Amino acid sequence: MGDPTRSPGGTQNFHSVLGIPKSASLLDISKAYKSLVMRWHPDKNSSNKDEAEAKFRAINEAYRALSTKKREEETNKLFSDDPTTTPETPPSQAKPVDESFFSRFSRSSSRRSHTPTPALKKSLSRNASRRSTTPTPADFLSRTTSTSSSSGAATPTSTPMTPRTPTTPRTPTAGGGGGGAPPALLSKVTSRRSSTPIIYSQSRAARRKPPPIEKRLECTLEELCHGCGKKIKITRDAISDSGMIVQEEEILKIKIKPGWKKGTKITFEGKGDERPGTLPADIIFIIDEKRHPIFKREGDDLELGVEVPLVQALTGCTISVPLLGGEKMTLSFEDIIFPGYEKTIPGQGMPISKEGGRRGDLRLKFLVGFPSELSDEQLSDVVSILNNCC
Repeated sequence: MGDPTRSPGGTQNFHSVLGIPKSASLLDISKAYKSLVMRWHPDKNSSNKDEAEAKFRAINEAYRALSTKKREEETNKLFSDDPTTTPETPPSQAKPVDESFFSRFSRSSSRRSHTPTPALKKSLSRNASRRSTTPTPADFLSRTTSTSSSSGAATPTSTPMTPRTPTTPRTPTAGGGGGGAPPALLSKVTSRRSSTPIIYSQSRAARRKPPPIEKRLECTLEELCHGCGKKIKITRDAISDSGMIVQEEEILKIKIKPGWKKGTKITFEGKGDERPGTLPADIIFIIDEKRHPIFKREGDDLELGVEVPLVQALTGCTISVPLLGGEKMTLSFEDIIFPGYEKTIPGQGMPISKEGGRRGDLRLKFLVGFPSELSDEQLSDVVSILNNCC
C-alpha cells in the first residue's frame, strides 16, 4: 500500500501530515505544527524512536512547505493587479504603475492620518519594514531608476520588483540534519507578530542567578586539627541538551585544612539545581564542630578539665594528660592544687591556619575532689593540722 500522505501525483499531502484543511490559515498551520512537533519529538518517544523520527521529519517538511506557500500567496495577493484600473477604464485614464502603487500606499496611510505627507509615508514605510519582511510600495519606489529625456529633464520610470519570499526558520530533524538548533534551543528573539512557534530558550543573556544553597558540614576536632579529605554525594536537577529536566549525581571533594574554625565556608559555583530562565545556584558548605567528649575549643586554644583527689592536691602529684591526637603527656605538680587552678601547656592547642606551623595552647583546669564524709577522729586531725595554715 502507498503512503496515505502522498497524493496520486506523487507529491506529499502536507495538509494531511499536519491534520489541517486546505483552507487553513498561517496561524492554523503554526498551531498544528507546534502541537505535533512536541508530540512526536524523538526524545519523548524512546519506545518507538524510528517512527517518531520519521514523523518528526515529515512534520517539519510539511510546515516549511505550507508556511512558505501561504506567505507567497499573501504576498501575491497584496501585489495583485491594481483594482483602480478596470477594463472599462480608457487607456488614456489608466494610472501608471508608480502612481497606482503610490495611491494604494496613500490609502493605507490615510487610516492613521487625514493629511499624509511624503515624510510621513517614508516613516510609515520604515516602521512597516521592521514589522514584516513583505515588501512595501515604498520599497518599489525606492528601487526605481531614472533616465534623462531628450530635453534634459529626468523622467522617472519604475518596474515592480519580484516580491521576496519571506524566509522561515529552519526546523531540525531528529537526526540532527538541517544545520539548525533543536526546538528546545530556538531563540525567543523573534517578531511579536510572527506565528512561528516558540519553544524554551537556553539563552544566558537574561538569566538570573538564585541565592546560594547553604549546607552544614560537621567535623570533629581531630579532623580540624590535622586536616582531612571529605567526599559528599549530591543529587541535583539539570537541563539536558534537549531541554528536559533530569537528575544528576555528582561527588564533591572537600579538603579540610588544619586549623579551620566553625563557620568557615566552602563554595561550589553552579552546583545547585537548574531551572528554566535561571543560572544554576551555588552550594556553600559551612563548617560546624562536633562536640568532643573531653576537649573544648576556645579560638586557637583547647581546654581540658582534670580532677585530682584532695590528698594529691595538697601533697603534690604526677598525672597523665591526654592530647588531641591520642598521645599522652606526663606532668608532675609539687604546688598545692586548689579549685580553679590552671596550668598552660604551650603549643598543644589547635593549629593557626593563617600562621603555618604555629599552634595554640592547651589549658588544664583542675577540679579538686573532696571527701563526702569524715569521722570524728579524722575531723580532729584535720583541724589540728590545718588550724594554723590559713
